[in-house]
Amino acid sequence: MNVTWLLAWRNLWRHGRRTWLTVGAMVFCNLLLVFMISLQLGSYQMMINNSLAMVSGHLQVQHGDFMADQRMRDTVPAVVALSDSVRAALGVDAVAARGQAFALASSDDRSFGVLLTGVQPTLEPQVSSFPGLVNRGRYLRADDRDAIVIGAVLARNLQVDLGGELTFLGSGRDGSFAAGIATVVGIVDTGIADLDRVVAQVPLTWFQDVFTMGDHGHAVVVRLPELDTVPAAVSTVQGLVADNDSLRVLDWEALQPGLRQAIQSDMASNWFMYAVLIVLVAFSVLNTQLMSVLERTREFGVMLALGMGPGRLARLVAMETLLMAALGLGLGLFFGALLIWYLSVAGFTYPGMEEMAARFNMGDRMYPEVSLLALAWGPTTVFVFTLVAAIYPALRLFRLEPVAAMRAA
Repeated sequence: MNVTWLLAWRNLWRHGRRTWLTVGAMVFCNLLLVFMISLQLGSYQMMINNSLAMVSGHLQVQHGDFMADQRMRDTVPAVVALSDSVRAALGVDAVAARGQAFALASSDDRSFGVLLTGVQPTLEPQVSSFPGLVNRGRYLRADDRDAIVIGAVLARNLQVDLGGELTFLGSGRDGSFAAGIATVVGIVDTGIADLDRVVAQVPLTWFQDVFTMGDHGHAVVVRLPELDTVPAAVSTVQGLVADNDSLRVLDWEALQPGLRQAIQSDMASNWFMYAVLIVLVAFSVLNTQLMSVLERTREFGVMLALGMGPGRLARLVAMETLLMAALGLGLGLFFGALLIWYLSVAGFTYPGMEEMAARFNMGDRMYPEVSLLALAWGPTTVFVFTLVAAIYPALRLFRLEPVAAMRAA
């Protein structure tokens, strides 16, 4: 067996340039796959965190029926006290209580439906990027009573500016008539027209008074430092609300199912592109090994005539491919690990990203995901397909006739 390995290694370098070209193609493919997969997974993390930071957070505590029906009476009792308990249990500061209602907002001349959200002004900036998107005026403060921040499209539709008053009509938690007046102190531009058309935020205390909420609210919102900590956090919070059968703890996938579907769709299209790249490399290896077998037909004929079986010759070709694939795998993993390590420290950006980041109040650099999947999936798949590509050249050896092979030019 040792002699066979030595022969396989020697045969690789009989045509060193061709071997290095093939190995180089494998290394380039491995490096490209490591870069693209790690950056893709990292971009998903960034996309998820940015989307969750806008409104929903990583998890919420809600009434079990609120997600489906959005009814005012489906509330979380003692919502502020519960948010304090969740904050203490999780050991994170980014926990806030909210109330939510659909209402009719009216200015002097116009009326539009809005999604009115009661928030804790000092805590909301920790769970949401929304306060950082105020481009005119200011966000809510702790001492505000009847202040309101509205979307830019809503402000334009209502023809209201900073300092203007809006009247709100809606239904209270008990079904009673709810009405209130608030002064516009800030206008926010999220860049999402559908959101800017309906969004409005007021202090939670004002919201509770106007909509006869008492100490109730509709959600406790939690923003976590890492996406990987969501399952453990959900389990912890479920323990806190276990005594109240009406409450549910919802993670980000339940809150934003469309986000997961968008990621899966993008991932499927990218995997197809990766598969095409891998198949191209496999055909390159197939071509190299097939040329090697054809060039050595006479040599193989002599070896068959001397009594070496075709199975042993096939193993020799397979070993040559294995050594070449292992070389490509090792170099690909080495350079791929160096690349994603560097990018995980320095980050990755592209033209226009800084402007977009400033526009949407998010990070201006993308960081690849440093994980075993990102590092090993691509090179390992290339390795396997390379070995598969050696099957056909090896099988050709079983059809060789010694006499005919020795007569080959």
